[in-house]
Amino acid sequence: MPTQRLTELPDTVLRLIEKTSGPVIDTGTVSAGLNSAIAARVQTAQRTLFVKGLPLDHPRVWTQQREAHLSPHLKGIAPALHWHIEGDGWSLLGFDYVPGHHADYTPASPDLPAITATMTRLADLLAPPLELKSMAHRLRTYVDDPADLTWFAGNSLLHTEWNPHNILITPNGALLVDWGWASTGAPWIDPALWLLWLIAHGHTPHQAETAATAHPAWKNAPPQGLNALAHAQHRLWDSIAAQSPDDWPNPMQHAAHAWHQHRQTQP
Repeated sequence: MPTQRLTELPDTVLRLIEKTSGPVIDTGTVSAGLNSAIAARVQTAQRTLFVKGLPLDHPRVWTQQREAHLSPHLKGIAPALHWHIEGDGWSLLGFDYVPGHHADYTPASPDLPAITATMTRLADLLAPPLELKSMAHRLRTYVDDPADLTWFAGNSLLHTEWNPHNILITPNGALLVDWGWASTGAPWIDPALWLLWLIAHGHTPHQAETAATAHPAWKNAPPQGLNALAHAQHRLWDSIAAQSPDDWPNPMQHAAHAWHQHRQTQP
C-alpha cells in the first residue's frame, strides 16, 4: 500500500537533520516512490543529501533499519548512507544525493544494459549476516505445493523490488535504491522479478525473458523454478490488486498473468 507523501518537511524533521548535518540551506520534495512519508533533497553547507523517512509508529518503519544495516555492504551498487537517526517521532535516512533519472523500462530503452550490469554486480554478493527474510518464506502462501519453495532457496542478496523508481540511472551507471524488501534466495530470482516490470512497461513475455538472459545467473535458472515463481507471482499480484483501494497494481497484475501464461507454454 503506498504511503502518503508529505509536501513539506516538518520542523521536527528539519531540527533532526540540522543536529546531524548542520544548518539546512535548501530543500526540495522528491515525488517518485511509494514507500516513504518523506523523500526530499536537502542541501547543507557540506553536501546535498537525499533524506527519506517514516514515522516511528509506521507499520513499515523496520525497513529504515534494514536499509541502514545493508548500506555498508552496497558500495557502488547503492548511494552511500551518511546517517540513520531516530527521534521526535521520526526515523530518517540521509544518503548522498546522486543526480540522475529513474529507469526507462520500455522496449529498446538505452537504460537496460546499465541495469543489467548493476544487477550482475549484486548477484556476486552473498547475503551479509543480517536478519533478512528468504524468498521461500515470503512466497510460502502463494505456491500450491510447498515443495516448490525449494526452487527459491539460496544465499544471494536480492533486491526484489524492481519498480523503475528504485533504479537511478547516472552517468556512471545504475544505482539501486529502496532496499527495505531485500531478501535472500537464488540469484536468478532478481532478473525474473525484473522481467515482470518490463512486461508491465510494454515488453512481451518473450522479449522480457530475452532481456533477462543477459544476467549470468539466468542460464542456471531451472525451468521448474521459473514456472513456480511465475505461478507464485500471479497469485501474489492478484492478492495485492484485490486488497488495493485503487488501480496502481493493475499493470503488474496483468504482467504477472502474462508471464505465467507464457511459462505454461514452455517445454
